[in-house]
Amino acid sequence: MSAHGPAIPMTSHRAKPLQGIAEVPGDKSISHRALILGALSIGETRIKGLLDGQDVLDTARAMRAFGAEVTDHGQGNWSVHGVGVGGFAEPEDVIDCGNSGTGVRLIMGTMSTSPITATFTGDASLRSRPMRRITDPIGLFGAASYGREGGRLPMTVVGAKSPMPVRYVVPVPSAQVKSAVLLAGLNAPGETVVIEAEATRDHTERMLKGFGADLSVEQTAEGRVITLKGQPELRALDIEVPRDPSSAAFPVCAALIVEGSDVLVPGIGLNPTRSGLFITLREMGADLSYENEREEGGEPVVDMRARFSSAIKGVEVPPERAASMIDEFPILSVVAAFAEGRTVMRGVKELRVKESDRIDAMARGLEACGVMVEEDEDTLIVHGMGAGGVPGGACAEARLDHRIAMSFLIAGMASERPVSVDDAGPIATSFPIFEGLMVSLGAKLKRTDG
Repeated sequence: MSAHGPAIPMTSHRAKPLQGIAEVPGDKSISHRALILGALSIGETRIKGLLDGQDVLDTARAMRAFGAEVTDHGQGNWSVHGVGVGGFAEPEDVIDCGNSGTGVRLIMGTMSTSPITATFTGDASLRSRPMRRITDPIGLFGAASYGREGGRLPMTVVGAKSPMPVRYVVPVPSAQVKSAVLLAGLNAPGETVVIEAEATRDHTERMLKGFGADLSVEQTAEGRVITLKGQPELRALDIEVPRDPSSAAFPVCAALIVEGSDVLVPGIGLNPTRSGLFITLREMGADLSYENEREEGGEPVVDMRARFSSAIKGVEVPPERAASMIDEFPILSVVAAFAEGRTVMRGVKELRVKESDRIDAMARGLEACGVMVEEDEDTLIVHGMGAGGVPGGACAEARLDHRIAMSFLIAGMASERPVSVDDAGPIATSFPIFEGLMVSLGAKLKRTDG
């Protein structure tokens, strides 16, 4: 079963050259944050280009449950009439966040410093994922959390009646944890300080400033120190969501490995905390260029052109780059399979606790496709077979993970024999137009009855 319905088996066949313009959806990370901060502001926040994926729709439904007026005007245009910082109402029912780890963790943080109680759940994948990384820091504010063994959903969070500001050192690089603590700090008096040794995606900080929060960032010997002054009055904002670099990764990487391809992906957010994949691809020798570089809504944006190259070489990805491309390692491992030599990805243990154990999922699927893989708890090594050299001919387990499903469907476009996934349904959580977009570029994707 998919997260939201029956399984959708799908097979990807070797494609002719991919050509055209790939207009990918809005950025998922920014979409979540736009809805949440819109709900915490006073007035009407208008959002253009919001991702119409299930993860984001679940966050929109949650904001309604907490009292905000959230309206879908169609074609990615939304409005949110907020309730102000500290204005969340107690929801009448359980908050179902579906497959979204970002959604549930940010919402838990946001409500944890209000005197209300909420119970959270999700699909089988989300219920298996660790939540202590959020419940531990929100407990410092005074919130209490009660969940299943191992700190897993379903979980009830009792918000702090008299929250206290905290100083929190993020133990592992995680934008979700950092953001949850900052959102909790909005309704705490005084200054909440978050320290991260390695910079993670900074959409929350950028957007908090845009909504009027008093927030500063300083680089010190401790690391990146973020200071937020609590209990501001956030003002409504007009937001234009850039296109998602994590979604762009799929047509970009497909073009790099399918012989003769030339694909333009316009309007991609190129935030430096999200650009690790594209830096790595260029280091590998990929024909990847940036055109029309500009800034939109406080975020750097480019049009990205990707062309097939038979000269892609394996590289060693620096561990310190992992945080800026944590969602892109599955598709990078596919490109690595079509490279010459081996690609070494270290410092990636966070992949073990994403929607699935992504290291294991990619290793097993690539091995089934005839690719040699090595792994340990924190490392994935792929031995490349060169352009067009991957045998394929396997069915990979998606494991309720949208990025695993898309990665193996991309692999099938350049493999000698077709590659299938047992369930493409989870793709709708982040990239609902993936199938149609890739087919429009020339991919051969077929739904198969299971």
